[in-house]
Amino acid sequence: MSSSLESHNYAPGRKVPRLTSGDDDFRSKFVSWNLADLSYVDIQNYLDVKDTVLVPMASTEQHGPHLPLYTDTITAIEISARVSEAIGVLHTPPIWAGYSPQHMYDPGQGRGTITLRSSTLLAVMNDVARSLIHHGFNRIIFVNGHGSNIKVVDPVLRQLRYETGALIGFVRPYMERYVGVLEGLMENPPEETPGWHSSELETSQDMAWNPSLVRMERAEDTRAHIPDFLPSTFSKNDGMPDVEFEGYQYFTFPMDHHEFVENGVIGNPLRATPEKGHEAFRRYSEHVAKGVMELMTVPVKVHTREFVDRVM
Repeated sequence: MSSSLESHNYAPGRKVPRLTSGDDDFRSKFVSWNLADLSYVDIQNYLDVKDTVLVPMASTEQHGPHLPLYTDTITAIEISARVSEAIGVLHTPPIWAGYSPQHMYDPGQGRGTITLRSSTLLAVMNDVARSLIHHGFNRIIFVNGHGSNIKVVDPVLRQLRYETGALIGFVRPYMERYVGVLEGLMENPPEETPGWHSSELETSQDMAWNPSLVRMERAEDTRAHIPDFLPSTFSKNDGMPDVEFEGYQYFTFPMDHHEFVENGVIGNPLRATPEKGHEAFRRYSEHVAKGVMELMTVPVKVHTREFVDRVM
């Protein structure tokens, strides 16, 4: 888990419009929307009015030669912070490590990735959520910034819902094969995989967050390729585990990142700008904020709140 101080390094100069009105008295009670910055008195005051909390989660993994390992977590933190400011809800510090076995590379190569086993990640998510439910939160929304976490999280999301009755949500990352609310923002054409690993989108977002972390003199325009262990009749051009055969994508294989791209970059990062990063953060956070506001209107009945097995 991260120090709450890290979440203060928000993208500079951004403006987050409020999506709620008439809550100035409520907002004035809190020096921060980061739960870890507050005392238990503040938490009690918050729970007297609201029962929603966001949990940013992502990874610490290699993002090519020009971006920081913290890239995915930057996305989760920034989106959570913007949503919190827009609608006045708390967020936790980030779960900064995720399911990233494909980014480990060979022993001794110094890539820096910190991966959690799937069982470890699910246990961390469970314990964070059960702690929050124990204290009185009824709506737990995980804001995820790392695509591979999606592969393993369904069991814990269901477990939390079935065992507690709480509303459990999981917000997925964007702009890999699905453009969504970012339609028209990226300049890279589809063959340059605009939203893939360390490409135009992630580079732009890191520029918006902290340009000193981005080393554009190291950036490379790179494409994925089929791994050597597959025959040349198969093809691949992005970071998904499925590959194409005879024009269709029915085959999936467990692959490590270095088997289909050597430097960690999939796509062209050279068209990235901080302006694109700010706009991506704005569009996505406003969409998520509106969705969370809708979720705050539905009745939730928590039937099991106490976190009994907290030492197992």
